[in-house]
Amino acid sequence: MVIDRGGLAEFLRRRREALQPEDVGLPRGRRRRTSGLRREEVAALCHMSTDYYARLERARGPQPSEQMIASIAQGLHLSLDERDHVFRLAGHHPPPRGEAGEHISPGLLRILDRLQDTPAEVVTELGETLRQTPLGVALTGDLTAYTGPARSLGYRWFTDPAARRLYAAEEHPFLTRMFASGLRGVVTLRGPGSRAAHLADLLLARSQEFREVWDDHEVGIRPREVKHFEHPELGALELTCQTLLDPGPGHHLLVYTAVPGSESYEKLQLLSVIGPRALGR
Repeated sequence: MVIDRGGLAEFLRRRREALQPEDVGLPRGRRRRTSGLRREEVAALCHMSTDYYARLERARGPQPSEQMIASIAQGLHLSLDERDHVFRLAGHHPPPRGEAGEHISPGLLRILDRLQDTPAEVVTELGETLRQTPLGVALTGDLTAYTGPARSLGYRWFTDPAARRLYAAEEHPFLTRMFASGLRGVVTLRGPGSRAAHLADLLLARSQEFREVWDDHEVGIRPREVKHFEHPELGALELTCQTLLDPGPGHHLLVYTAVPGSESYEKLQLLSVIGPRALGR
């Protein structure tokens, strides 16, 4: 496929001008004169330099990679149809649909953008964190930084002892069964050859503990509503986790709250002060 530089530039410019700051969780400010978002704001949302993004809008520069286009599609809060369109304009084939992908729907992003004062994250059916609020990072660390199979919390649970440190020890046996049960359900849903099946094969080869719980063939073990964390700075936290499912891509929005007036509630207020630096990430 050949890049349509003019079409890509016009599409990006129109989408940027159609977005308002509040649509993406940004403050409007009193002196805003720009129609829609500024280029530097979109560049920050897309995790790229302002100069690089500006060249795309001017139909200049090198052909953007698939990874760059995926980041732009997410930063501009594009729908799946719009995402596929911008991939084709950039000269790439769109990612396949069907098995849960990583493109977060605009509606779910709008909700997440309004939760900046609450720990929250969007995760895939394999437990891969796609995006977190600042307080979400302060609670668990930057879970979006992992690569490869380690992006899945279930995979890290059985292969990296550090993954268990944030969870109360008494919860570990249940979580071990839950992660194995959840992965078995996704493998059954997606079938042989899926990413879930590949992840299960990797764990069967690497973890004796996983092999033991996998052989129990448990399914349907659901996460508990109340979760117990062990934060390195704040200590024990008892948080309620509310889950919103986006059935199209199979993404879950997890929102963590504490009972008002409780010790955990006071610790969450402190979490907003100490921020992500407490976890060293």
